[in-house]
Amino acid sequence: GSLVRTFTPFYFLVEPVDILSVRGASVIMNCSAYCETSPKIEWKKDGTLLNLVSDDRRQLLPDGSLLINSVVHSKHNKPDEGYYQCVATVESLGTVVSRTAKLTVAGK
Repeated sequence: GSLVRTFTPFYFLVEPVDILSVRGASVIMNCSAYCETSPKIEWKKDGTLLNLVSDDRRQLLPDGSLLINSVVHSKHNKPDEGYYQCVATVESLGTVVSRTAKLTVAGK
């Protein structure tokens, strides 16, 4: 028998945009993906998946957006500045990766 594959819509409703922030501010990187089966949302920073479980400043919001509480930025420590991507995965379907959004932290 022939296997009929139906097209399952799976796409981003909202993708992150470039943000200019200041030290100590909170930032939300928006992301929302649509699929009949709820996608698992993860975030990459500079190409590496963020481990949000053990992160006390960064958290995944219910809609898939990334909240960064009180942006850290000093001369030698810039853990929040960089390039972010939202990664949505649906088990049987695959993974889609959002556009890259740059978080820039302004100096004094």
